[in-house]
Amino acid sequence: MRLVTFVNDEGLELAGALFDQDQAVLDLQQAYTLLKGGRSAALSSVLALAEAGEEGLSLARSLLAKAPVEAVRQRAAVHLRAPIQPPPQMRDCSCFELHLRQSFAAARRLRAMRTPDPEATLKAMSTSADDRVIDTFNRQPIYYKCNRFAVVGVDDQFEWPAFSKALDFELEFGCYIGRKGKDIKRENAREHIFGYTIFNDISARDAQAKEMSGMLGPAKGKDFDTANVMGPCLVTADELGDPYDLNMIARVNGEEWGRGNTRDMRWQFEDVIAHISQSETLHVGEFLGSGTVGNGCGLEQLRYLKPGDVVELEIDGIGKLSTQVGSPGNPF
Repeated sequence: MRLVTFVNDEGLELAGALFDQDQAVLDLQQAYTLLKGGRSAALSSVLALAEAGEEGLSLARSLLAKAPVEAVRQRAAVHLRAPIQPPPQMRDCSCFELHLRQSFAAARRLRAMRTPDPEATLKAMSTSADDRVIDTFNRQPIYYKCNRFAVVGVDDQFEWPAFSKALDFELEFGCYIGRKGKDIKRENAREHIFGYTIFNDISARDAQAKEMSGMLGPAKGKDFDTANVMGPCLVTADELGDPYDLNMIARVNGEEWGRGNTRDMRWQFEDVIAHISQSETLHVGEFLGSGTVGNGCGLEQLRYLKPGDVVELEIDGIGKLSTQVGSPGNPF
C-alpha cells in the first residue's frame, strides 16, 4: 500500500491510502465506519497502523479493496503531510561512498577558489581528514540523530533559514521501523522494516562548513524548521519489492542535476538496523535515512538553490517528492 497522512477540511490529520495511480486518497477511518461501523484505533494514524502490525495492514488492505466512494478524496483536493509527522525518532545514516568522496572533493575546490592561486592550493591540500572519514565509513555504518520536529510533507510550506546563503537539497532513500527490536541480527533485520519513502535532507552548507570542524557532526547546517522533507507517501515493504535496485533522480526546475541507484548503498538498511540496535531498542515508526546518493545534491557540483526553485526528487516505486524553496521571511 501507499500510505499517507492528509489533512481534512476540519484541519484534522488522518491516515489514508493512495490509489488510482496516486490520483485518489482513501480516508481509511471513514471507510471503516462506512463498511463496519464504529471506529478502529489502528486507523487513527499511519503510526498507529504501523504499531498494529500485519493485522492492521490486512484491515487497511481490505478497506482499500472496497474503497467506498464516500470515503474517497481527490489527491489534488487534500493536503499531504509527511507519512509520519513527526516520527518517534529519526537518524540519518551515510550509506553512499560516492557522495562522501565527491562532497569532500567539492569542499576542497571551494576552499581553494578563495585563494590567489586555486590550482596550487588544491594540489597542496591534505586529504588526511577526509580519508579518515572514508576509513570509518567503510569500517561501520555512521549516522547522526536529526530534528524530528523539523519533518514536513510534500504539501507543507518550506522556509529558507534566515542565517544561510548557501542552501542545498539532498536526495535520500528512507525506511520506517515496523517492529520493535533490540540486538537485531542482520539476517532478521528486513522483518523490522515497515516501509519506505523519499527524504530531502535540506542543508545549509555555509553553516555546516563552519561547524563540522567541531567534530560533533552537523547542527545548524541541518537543524532548522522544515529542513526534513519526506513523502509523498510511505510504500509498505511488501509492495516495493527489491529496495536495492531503485533509480534515484534529482531535478531542479525540471533540469536533471543528478541520479543514482539504491544498489550503490555500501551499507544497506539491514546493516544499519543491526548496528544501531546493539544494546538499543528500535521502536515502531522510527525513521532511518540512507544519506545522500552519489550525485544527489548541489554541493557535489558546487551549485546551490535559489528562492523559488522547485526541487523534485524521484525514486522508482515511491514517486516524486516536490518542494518549492521559499526565501527568508517568505516561505512557499
